[in-house]
Amino acid sequence: MTELPSTEALDPATAEIDKLDDGALARMLVEAHRGAVDAALAASPAIARATALVAEAIESGGRVVLIGAGTSGRLAVLDAAELPPTFGVDPALVEGRIAGGDSALRRAIEGAEDDGAAGMRAVDDVRAGDVVIGISASGGAPFVRAAVRAARERGARTIGIVNVPGGALAADAEVGIIAATGAEPIQGSTRMRAGTAQKIVLNAISTGAMIRLGKTYGNRMVDLVATNAKLRARSERLVRELGGDADPRALLDAAGGSVKIAVVMARRAVDRAEAERLLDTAGGRLSRVIDGPG
Repeated sequence: MTELPSTEALDPATAEIDKLDDGALARMLVEAHRGAVDAALAASPAIARATALVAEAIESGGRVVLIGAGTSGRLAVLDAAELPPTFGVDPALVEGRIAGGDSALRRAIEGAEDDGAAGMRAVDDVRAGDVVIGISASGGAPFVRAAVRAARERGARTIGIVNVPGGALAADAEVGIIAATGAEPIQGSTRMRAGTAQKIVLNAISTGAMIRLGKTYGNRMVDLVATNAKLRARSERLVRELGGDADPRALLDAAGGSVKIAVVMARRAVDRAEAERLLDTAGGRLSRVIDGPG
């Protein structure tokens, strides 16, 4: 008999969860996620290696493709979708793909996770210089494993994120990240502890890579795309804080909406073309332009 992965085990601490009152039930379900943080933290060395791979790929003109099924696939698509507005990344460079296609984002597609051939097809466009990140709680989803193995054969760098020690996907990939979350509060419901840990790991990799690529200045989001009133207000505030006394709205207008360009125009007293040149020479890193080499 095949041994079940730990994500499919019964958690004795929640054996009588259905008998709790509403308050105790809410506390238990929230408390259940504490271990997800510890599991992700224990995987920090592997997360660091994955972060470096992602940053190197994007800086060299490669793409990052995130692959998953079910909850893992939805988290993959979410992480990819949030990077362009948050960090100004070209959407063509970061893409999330889910077993069963986009319709699976809203409704489960029966059998999609088990389709290894579809997983291979999902990375048909991947090439050397790209990074493929596969995510599977058990590490055994055929769609995800096939995608990662095929991507590796095509010369891409690969990362596998799993929640079970010994999860096969971690061994399939060049960098295996094991955030071992154990049994779920509801047996097998990996949208809970495992999903939370996956979200933490994905956030750490993508945010860390963006920091390495100069998409922040300190902890400020200086490459954001102002797509709504909140972000426009944030852009103006950033220019006011980093650019000095000049009118932030006028600077942003002159800079085509770019916080970085507006700040360089103000701090270096140059026009937009020269600000763009300075940033390009500095690899897009604002600190190198306004603070000097570092």
